[in-house]
Amino acid sequence: MQAMNTMSFPGFSSPAAGPDAPLDMLAACHGRVEKQCQTLQRLSPHLALHGSDGAAREAASAVMRYFDTAARHHHEDEEQSLFPALLEAMAGSDAVCIRALTQALALQHRQLEVRWQSLRDKLQTIAEGRTVALQAALVDDFVAAYRSHIQQEDTELLPMAQRLLDDAALARIGQAMRVRRGL
Repeated sequence: MQAMNTMSFPGFSSPAAGPDAPLDMLAACHGRVEKQCQTLQRLSPHLALHGSDGAAREAASAVMRYFDTAARHHHEDEEQSLFPALLEAMAGSDAVCIRALTQALALQHRQLEVRWQSLRDKLQTIAEGRTVALQAALVDDFVAAYRSHIQQEDTELLPMAQRLLDDAALARIGQAMRVRRGL
């Protein structure tokens, strides 16, 4: 395995999209989740070689900060704003399909949150500078679940929202995102 250097952490470099373009903001978040997942996957072998050194502590802290705030807001953006807007935009049998999709995605959010808590405990230990094994299976399970979830949102949810939501609905979603983030 290749050793990490401190330049490989914390993994943030994705361009920011804002609440004025809420669907772009949600899609950009997916790119940032992927970067955090990549950081997690590099962290496990790094720990085996270097223990909880400065780079590991910084990476663990950055990943926790991201999933504790931005990822949580992302799920709230979808469940509290985007999903209801999509349901409101549709009627009849189409609403049944959208409801099934949004319920499945919300369930995936709960499952991801459970996986995150298991992983977060380990990352907290690392961030505190204590050595702990970060099992590749735990990381891989979390990363695979998130990647699958993102793929479904990118290929089904966001294109549907782009087609169905008008400017007024998107403006309401963007405003809710601002409020959620205290902007």
